[in-house]
Amino acid sequence: MQVIIEKRGGGAWLRIPETVVAATSIEIGQSVDVREENGRIIIEPIRASAYDLGVMLADMKPETFPEEVDFGARIGNEVW
Repeated sequence: MQVIIEKRGGGAWLRIPETVVAATSIEIGQSVDVREENGRIIIEPIRASAYDLGVMLADMKPETFPEEVDFGARIGNEVW
């Protein structure tokens, strides 16, 4: 699909057709990675990593626990 690169502000602007947006499951406002590889422009969606809390907790070892910090007495309606 042919599109035209335009100048906007201090950079180049490229309109991505709706069909391409829909086919790649990107969303308006989503962050993408833009880079050059071998003279080609590559645009890839940045997907949030899926974390598994159980796996993360299983990887925790007592020697890597952070030190406790004393934040002082309660102020106002804080509950400890």
